[in-house]
Amino acid sequence: MTIPDRTSAASLLLSLDPPTWHLRHSRAVAEIAAWLAARAVGIGMTVDRRLVEGAGLLHDVDKLVPAADPVAHLPHGVGSAAWLAGQGHAELGPVVAGHPVTRLAGDDADRWLRDATFEECMVAYADKRAGQRLEPMAARFASWARRYPGGWDAATAITVRARAERLERGVCARLDIDPATVGRVRWTGPALGRAGAGREVAS
Repeated sequence: MTIPDRTSAASLLLSLDPPTWHLRHSRAVAEIAAWLAARAVGIGMTVDRRLVEGAGLLHDVDKLVPAADPVAHLPHGVGSAAWLAGQGHAELGPVVAGHPVTRLAGDDADRWLRDATFEECMVAYADKRAGQRLEPMAARFASWARRYPGGWDAATAITVRARAERLERGVCARLDIDPATVGRVRWTGPALGRAGAGREVAS
């Protein structure tokens, strides 16, 4: 088992022929996660940057597998972890499994927020800041509300949002940053270019 490098992670994603919308979201999450990890290293924290970057790029692969694949019928995130384990990258599993916003609606969400590794938190937070591009968390939640009207009852929606804000506060406090300063490390374009051997990749 190994943690894929940037080009290998890009190759895995391209092997599933992602549509443009998926590729843009995955790239945004991966580059925001990379920015957070770089900030962590810059202030002396020990984090696995390769793990964060690979998990960020591959967090949604279960949305791309064929319907006939058993992985496609697992809960979102868990399916991504299972697919990656099948590719020899089980180390990415806990990080990708923890990223979905639905994770924050579970009965054990408070325990996860307390016990998750910082790598898990960074990727989960990056996903809350990336639609097709870097955006405030409020915009991401507004997008989810438009796309999935009536997805949660009012009380659950309030609880999920509060937990997401707790995630944001925790990550940003540990990195000593304001959420408005979060950025992107633009690594995915070159990696996808190498992996795709000249294939045109959506920016």
